[in-house]
Amino acid sequence: MRSALVIRHVPFEGLGWLRQALDRAGVVPLYFDIGQPIERRELDASSALILMGGPMSANDPDPWVRNELAAIEQALRRSQPVLGICLGAQLLAKALGARVYRNHVREIGWFPIEWTPDAAADALFHDFASPETVFHWHGETFDLPAGSAWLARSERCAHQAFRYGAHAYGLQFHLEVTPEMIADWMQQDANCGDVRELDQPVDPYAHAGRQAELSRIVFDRWIASWPDSSGFSGA
Repeated sequence: MRSALVIRHVPFEGLGWLRQALDRAGVVPLYFDIGQPIERRELDASSALILMGGPMSANDPDPWVRNELAAIEQALRRSQPVLGICLGAQLLAKALGARVYRNHVREIGWFPIEWTPDAAADALFHDFASPETVFHWHGETFDLPAGSAWLARSERCAHQAFRYGAHAYGLQFHLEVTPEMIADWMQQDANCGDVRELDQPVDPYAHAGRQAELSRIVFDRWIASWPDSSGFSGA
């Protein structure tokens, strides 16, 4: 049975719709919480690496950042599928040598994204129309990693999605969240500062139907693209 190693930075940022995609494909998620050591053998035994979001920064001077970057670099060396969401995308970009920094504005709520020309040839996003409205919650962003394909942008944040190689994806937006997750995030102490800055309340259900459809297509396609683990290359 296949498994995916999932790094969870805070308990309330779970897999959401992505868990359903893993279940449909018969993939077992193996959770590692922030700071929990990741042994090479554990990563080697997994079919993919998934990096969830969180309110912390990829620039924090904490040991967990170095350990997580090392795990990402190991997965990339082996051409292992990697999916980074929000903070996870920033960590993936940083592992690839790109700069992570404060965005000029916090992007929290439902906002449209547009697909770039590279997305038209991408296995996950090739047939989506622009714009698509998805859920966002971030205050930092990243430069596009060298050698990667730029897939999506928004008015408030240029780099919303990228692909590195064939199977490594960074998504700044939260395609995985369910309405229940959004409502819960609004109540979390770690997010209270962000919530106070909002101009108006966020409706968790505003675009939830289309987001569920998009997440099913994108996550199913990503999992279906995974190579057999015996084909992983590198050290």
